[in-house]
Amino acid sequence: METYIVMAVSAIFVNNILLAQGLGSCPYLGTSKSMDTAIGMAMAVIFVLVMAGAATWIADHFLLKPCNIEFLRTLVFILIIASLVQFVEMFMKKSVPSLYAGLGIFLPLITTNCAVMGACLMNINEEYDFLTALINASFLGAGFGIALILFAGVRERIILNNVPEALTDTAIGLVTAGFISLAFMGFQGLG
Repeated sequence: METYIVMAVSAIFVNNILLAQGLGSCPYLGTSKSMDTAIGMAMAVIFVLVMAGAATWIADHFLLKPCNIEFLRTLVFILIIASLVQFVEMFMKKSVPSLYAGLGIFLPLITTNCAVMGACLMNINEEYDFLTALINASFLGAGFGIALILFAGVRERIILNNVPEALTDTAIGLVTAGFISLAFMGFQGLG
């Protein structure tokens, strides 16, 4: 149990996949202009990351390693992630059309989100068992979601204030992302 607590703190704060490792910055910057869109993207990424973590672990341990075709790992993982994203996209289009429209191009881009692929590869490289890989993927997704929602909250507040013209929109977003990343670096001593 203690191992999972350490893993949670590490994945969410110390080694945050987005802020400490720099993976997944495209949806981080693109969907963080409104809180609703950020929450929707966070939930989609968490779902895909957890499901991809489980599916890629199973594929690696029951298909790639036994057949000695580990060199196909990247291709197989991309196919698994793309399939899961298609499922999420179809679900959102039917169930939550406003969120689907709000996420726009960033929803299919989860397929190429390096945070999802990075988490799957980390689970394999660390040689986690299935349960540990699933828990790690969950915590990495939670860390991604927390960072995204925190950033969206800050960006919504920035929009309400006067910002110098040279720093409007993307520029102030990048500066803010840098400050949030620096704030998360304060957790480095915990791991």
